[in-house]
Amino acid sequence: MAGFKLAILGATGAVGREMLSILEERDFPVDELVLLASKRSEGEKIDFRGDEITVREVSERAFHDCDIALFSPGAEVSRRWAPIAAAQGAFVVDNSSAFRGEADVPLVVPEVNPEAIDQARGRHIIANPNCSTIQLVVALKPLHDAASLTRVVVSTYQSVSGKGQRGMAELEKQVSDLMNCRETAPEAFQHRIAFNLIPHIDDFTEGGATKEELKMVNETRRLLDLPSLAISATCVRVPLFIGHSESVNLSFARPITAEQAREALLTAPGVKLLDDPARNIYPMPMLAAGDSAVHVGRVREDKSQPNGLDLFICADNLRKGAALNAVQIAELLVQRGLVSA
Repeated sequence: MAGFKLAILGATGAVGREMLSILEERDFPVDELVLLASKRSEGEKIDFRGDEITVREVSERAFHDCDIALFSPGAEVSRRWAPIAAAQGAFVVDNSSAFRGEADVPLVVPEVNPEAIDQARGRHIIANPNCSTIQLVVALKPLHDAASLTRVVVSTYQSVSGKGQRGMAELEKQVSDLMNCRETAPEAFQHRIAFNLIPHIDDFTEGGATKEELKMVNETRRLLDLPSLAISATCVRVPLFIGHSESVNLSFARPITAEQAREALLTAPGVKLLDDPARNIYPMPMLAAGDSAVHVGRVREDKSQPNGLDLFICADNLRKGAALNAVQIAELLVQRGLVSA
């Protein structure tokens, strides 16, 4: 198969580097790779398939003749450069929050709503959902198909890599400081993250929810095509480097047993069922790190309500929660004929 000219904006960041690894791992057909970042990263060299590629500063002509552009530079940068890349003919897969709420930009998780990508023929921009939303909907889709969801209550345990390399560096430094009896102070987070939990991700909004929590509500409804679905989310930052976890309580319109739920999850695309508590087998972030699948377990019936289930979900937020989903969208662009070599 002939390959494509592909650009990555934000190539030197944690998600950008993960994108490169996954493109190589999945043997995505790349004939020419353009690595882009801010001026401070210009000239850095990154290995891809045995070749050293020099990172360039993003510019007006950087996307010339590109077929696909994978973006992970942050919302403000994406808002500036995505329309420029799209105007030059590239399909932009954006990992930021910049376009997720725009009705004419498809929000896509390939295991959940692959058909939505056809909408990208208009603006040539596709939005990657929030990392916590991606793993949630991959687990919810087969259960919804089986029994029709009516309500979702989710509490998240989100690792510091959700804040990028800056967040990981801060946790590492703070742990070292505290273990060596040194004073430490927060910079990337609102409070000390080492040996602590922070129930505050993104800004608070009127009514008390954070933007992160509202993203999960709005994006889950859109991805599952359930605009009236009742959802309550509480998002918490935890002192782990990689891996987001979620405790989820579900209500359904029709009866569903724990065994029926396990059967649905066992064959669901993108899901790995880890559910044997008698042998201490259940999802944990250390198992999900480096894995492409969304891990689901602790599946049990909620006896406090009719047609209710509880479960626990873990996923690698840099991988399936960001880079892998973006590469899968690029593969979907090829499969559905939106780009051709």
